Amino acid sequence: MALVLACAAPAWAAEPASSAAAAPGEARWARVPRLYGRITANELGLVINTADPYSVAVGEYYARRRGIPAEQIVRVQLPLRANLTREEFTALDQAIRNQMPEHVNGLALAWVQPYAVDCNSLTSALGQGLQPNVCAQSCAATRTSAYTSYFGAKPWLVIGLRPTMQLAARSVPAAMAMIERGMAADHTLAAGSAEPAMAYLASTPDAARSVRERLFPPAGPVPGAAGFEVARVKSNALPAMRRILVYETGLARVPSPLGGEWLPGALADHLTSFGGQLDKPAGEGQMNILDWIDAGATASYGTVSEPCNHLQKFPHPQMLIAAYAQGVSALEAYWHSVAWPAQGVFVGEPLAAPFAPVPAPASAPTP
Repeated sequence: MALVLACAAPAWAAEPASSAAAAPGEARWARVPRLYGRITANELGLVINTADPYSVAVGEYYARRRGIPAEQIVRVQLPLRANLTREEFTALDQAIRNQMPEHVNGLALAWVQPYAVDCNSLTSALGQGLQPNVCAQSCAATRTSAYTSYFGAKPWLVIGLRPTMQLAARSVPAAMAMIERGMAADHTLAAGSAEPAMAYLASTPDAARSVRERLFPPAGPVPGAAGFEVARVKSNALPAMRRILVYETGLARVPSPLGGEWLPGALADHLTSFGGQLDKPAGEGQMNILDWIDAGATASYGTVSEPCNHLQKFPHPQMLIAAYAQGVSALEAYWHSVAWPAQGVFVGEPLAAPFAPVPAPASAPTP
C-alpha cells in the first residue's frame, strides 16, 4: 500500500459532537446524521448464479432462512472467476434492473466469485454504478457515494442506488454459519445489555495503515446506545477480547488467532490494499477479509485494487459504529461508512441488525 496524505473525512464527520472546544488531537464524537428506517427481507433482492453450486446452495438457504420473497430472487449465469469483463457486467446489471421489483432497495449476491469488474468491486459497481476510469489511476479519488448523504431506507426509489453485499465465505457450511449469526443478531441489543457490547479500535506500528486512528472516537460509551462501548487498543495482534461487535485495525496481515468472543452481527475489517481479493487462499499475501468471517465476524469490507490509504476508501469508524447503533442493518451501516466505495467489496450477512427495535406484536383481529 502506497502512503499518501490522508484526505479529509466525509462531510458528516467534520463537525464535533458538541460546541465545546476540544484540545488539539483530542478524540471526540462527530455529529452523525439520524438514520430512518431499515432495509428488511421485504426490500432485499437476492441474486443467485445457477452456474455455481456454492451460489445455488447458499442462495437457496438464505432465501429460506430470511424469507426472501420469490419475486425478489433473480437467477443468472456467470463465469466462476474473480473479474467480470465490462460486457459481462453490463449484462448482469441489466438483468437485475429488468427483473428486480422496484421496491427492492438493497441486494445480496450469493457467491464468492466474481467480486470485481476491472479495478471496481462488483458490489460497488452494481450498487452505485461502474466507474471505468478507476484503473487509469487507482490511487486517485473516486466518485463520492450518494448514500453518504441519504439517510432513509429507500435508496433505490429516492437516489437510484442499491447497497449491495456478497454472501461470501470459504465454504457452504461457513456461509450458512455466517447467515445464522446474522439472524441471531437481530434485536439482541435493542434494549441494552448488562455487559456491554464492545467496539475495539486498534492502532498499530504500521503507520501507513493506521491512518484511521485520527478518526477514532474517545473510549467509553457510544452516545445514545445503551450497552455499547468503545475501547481503544494499541496492538500488532489481537489480544483476548470479549463481546466484540466491531473491530477495526490497520495491518496487511493480522496475526492469528483473530480475537476472542465475537457477538452475532459483529463487523470487522483491516485497512490494507488487497483484503477484498476473495479468491486468495488463507495465509497467502495480504490477509483476506474472509479470514474475519472464518473467525466469527458477520460482515467485513476490503478493497480489490490498490486504493492507497485514502480515509474515504475505507469504513469510517465513527459512522460505522453510530449507524449500526441506530438500528440499521450491517449492509446499511457499512455502506454509510464508506464515502468512496468504488474499489471496496462488502461481504457478510446483509440484514443483521442487533440494535433494531423489537417489532411490536400484531394486534388481534376484532371479533
